[in-house]
Amino acid sequence: MNTAIELFDSAQQWLFETLVQPMLFNLGLSGFIEDAYDGTMWLLIGVLQITLIVVVFGTLQRLRPVEPLVDRHQVRIDILYTLIHRLGLFRVALFFSIQPIWDALSGQASVSGFTTFHVDQLWPGVTDIAWVSFIIYLLIFDAVDYFYHRAQHRFAWFWSLHAVHHSQRQMTMWSDNRNHLLDSVLRSIVFVLVSKLIGVPPGQFILIVVLSQLVESYSHANIRMSFGKIGERLLVSPKFHRYHHSIEYDESTAGPAHGHNFAVLFPIWDILFGTARYNTGYAKTGIHDQEPAGGSRDYGRSFLAQQWLGLRRMFGSKTAGFESSQK
Repeated sequence: MNTAIELFDSAQQWLFETLVQPMLFNLGLSGFIEDAYDGTMWLLIGVLQITLIVVVFGTLQRLRPVEPLVDRHQVRIDILYTLIHRLGLFRVALFFSIQPIWDALSGQASVSGFTTFHVDQLWPGVTDIAWVSFIIYLLIFDAVDYFYHRAQHRFAWFWSLHAVHHSQRQMTMWSDNRNHLLDSVLRSIVFVLVSKLIGVPPGQFILIVVLSQLVESYSHANIRMSFGKIGERLLVSPKFHRYHHSIEYDESTAGPAHGHNFAVLFPIWDILFGTARYNTGYAKTGIHDQEPAGGSRDYGRSFLAQQWLGLRRMFGSKTAGFESSQK
């Protein structure tokens, strides 16, 4: 483990000093040196993630596919989404758009006497053990993700953005990052805020993000695989999550306010709140109004079209509920 960490640190240092730092000086952006070093770390993490996705998940997709790919163009669009989110481009955009606002708010909170609640100090000697605190933080973030996901299906304006994710008819290991960029910004703000409120150490926050992303890539993969009766209740599998994307929902059970299998990592939240569905098979994916019987709604064939149509739907939605999203 220590050797792997040392190799990663060395690679980050080399990449930063060889490419990133000279580029910043040439562009007159030397004031961002420290932040750029962190950005180099996320770039390397993204490269490692994509390598793992291609080698491991890609092999499983070829060996045990749920369905043959018939629309490779849309898969390539998903790869573009993944590159944007995993190689740091999205984080760079967040840094320049959200970071100044966040710094101002954090400064004001500090002046007002706000103090962070450190979850790992709840039970000294137990919760401050690294692996115990990591599990606690992971469960907290996963619970937040579950309710955030429920909200995406509950409110019409929110579903208008989230529908970009569900409009993929060819789910693969790349489909996790197929999201409206505004939706991704909102989710990032929520999770950074939660991390600040409960005092998650930077190292553990990075590990939680990386682990969650890999599980999500796997759960969206075109893999005919479940974890068995017990395992399916412990960790979200491709079979469990595929039903969440099912196009077989009818108008009374799809879209905002409805749906099943919302959990990101642990199905326990779906089980506790009555949204878990098992023994579902491997359903076709998409949104029912993409079908001719539902109106053949257009969700966009290109990255830009998907982003633009998401905004049009959002500003066209007036009230929460499924009916408003269908107008």
